[in-house]
Amino acid sequence: MPGPKDLDPSSSPRALLGAELRHAREKAGLSQEQLGQRLFASGSFVGQLEAGTRRIQPEHARVLDEALETGDFFQRNCRASAKSRYPDHFAEAAEAEAGAVAIRQYAPMLVPGLLQTPAYARAVTRAYGPTAPEEIIHERVEARMARTRLLDDPTKPLLWAVLDEAALRRVTGGRAVMAEALRHVADLVRGGRVIMQVLPFSAGEHTAMEGSLKLMDFEDAPPLGYFEGVGSGRLEDDPATVARLRFTFELLTASALSPQKSLALIEALAQDYAHEELA
Repeated sequence: MPGPKDLDPSSSPRALLGAELRHAREKAGLSQEQLGQRLFASGSFVGQLEAGTRRIQPEHARVLDEALETGDFFQRNCRASAKSRYPDHFAEAAEAEAGAVAIRQYAPMLVPGLLQTPAYARAVTRAYGPTAPEEIIHERVEARMARTRLLDDPTKPLLWAVLDEAALRRVTGGRAVMAEALRHVADLVRGGRVIMQVLPFSAGEHTAMEGSLKLMDFEDAPPLGYFEGVGSGRLEDDPATVARLRFTFELLTASALSPQKSLALIEALAQDYAHEELA
C-alpha cells in the first residue's frame, strides 16, 4: 500500500501526530497492515491515521505506544489532537470533511451544514439545544459557519448533495430565513460550486428512508462514510459498507429530479417564502 504524502506538521495537531505515527512505524520496520493487526484494524485505517483523516483515539494510542516502543508519546499527545469546536459525535467527521476532495451527501430533513446561512444555522442549533445558554448557541453557529468556508475554494471539495423535498418545505427559522437559505443554495448551484438534486415526494419510497448519509473521498486515504442520528454519529471505513453507501447514493440520484429541475424548484420555493413573508 502506498504511504501518504508528506504532511505539513504546522497544519494541525492531528496532522503532526499523524506524521509522527508514520515516522515511528517506519522506524519500527512495520507496514501499515502489520501495525493495523496490532490495533485489530485494517492497514487502510492506519493510513487514515497517518494522513490525518482519522483521529487517534486513546485506546489506539496505548496500543501504538506499546507496538512502536514510544513510551507514552501517543497517549499524551492524542489529547491535544482531540480538541475540537464540534460536538463529540461529529468532531472526527468534521475533521475528515475538511480534508476531503469530494463529498456526496443525502439530507432528508434539513439543508446540509456546508450550505447553511447563519440565520438558518442558528434556528437549527437552537432547536437542537432549546435550553442551551446563548453563548453556547453562538459558539456552535460560529463553528458551523467555519465549515462553510470549505466552499470558498472554487473547485475543492466537489460537493454533490441530494436534498429531500421535506428539507425544503420544513419552515426552519421562519419564512424569511427559508427564503434566504434557499436563495443561498441556488446561488451556489448557479455559480457552479455545488451539484444539487432534490428528491421529490413524488419519488415515493426510496433506498435511504432510514436516514442521512455522507461519503467523503480523499487523495491519499481510503473513502469514508458517515451516519448521523439524534445526538450521535458514526464514521465508517469498512470498504464493503462504504461501497454500499455509494450505491445507495447513486440510486438516490437516479430517483431525484435533474439538477436543472431541482434548481427551478429551489428558486420557486425561495420566491414563495419571500412573498409569504411580505403578505
